[in-house]
Amino acid sequence: MRRYRKNLVAFLFEITQGIYTKYFKKNTPWNLTKVDLLKYTKTSFGYKLGVFLDQNGFDLIPKAERHDAYHVITGYTSKEEDEIALQYLCFGNGKRSLYLFGVVCLGTIILPEYYRYYLKSYHLGKNLNRFYDLDFKGLLKTDFQNLKTSIFNKNQLKNETLKTTI
Repeated sequence: MRRYRKNLVAFLFEITQGIYTKYFKKNTPWNLTKVDLLKYTKTSFGYKLGVFLDQNGFDLIPKAERHDAYHVITGYTSKEEDEIALQYLCFGNGKRSLYLFGVVCLGTIILPEYYRYYLKSYHLGKNLNRFYDLDFKGLLKTDFQNLKTSIFNKNQLKNETLKTTI
């Protein structure tokens, strides 16, 4: 039964992502590919983003590139429960959007067994330095570890087991 509910979440993401980015996102597309990102130095945030995209078979979504940046910085995977937890984390960090509210509400209803994980993610987001609205394109050349240490404190960096789910 859980697999069907996860498939429903994946289906909803697939349908709504294009509509939301086309009609609601005002960001300027980065006009970069994962091949471009993989040309950055291996210690850079841009390279790590390219590796994430490559390993998952993804390409950057124009006007929504920052979403993949969130994955790379926080370590959340692209599994359905992690996508929802990532939105909780961003909500805790101060991000507000129609799409985020939809994911949080519907995700909690469809996959309620992960609620404790979602709540932990929310609290983590509240305790992180604000990152959701950084200029990630401008940070592509930045050393990845330096970027992470500017967002997470030492305790949070040591305790990266939060992202293990049920």
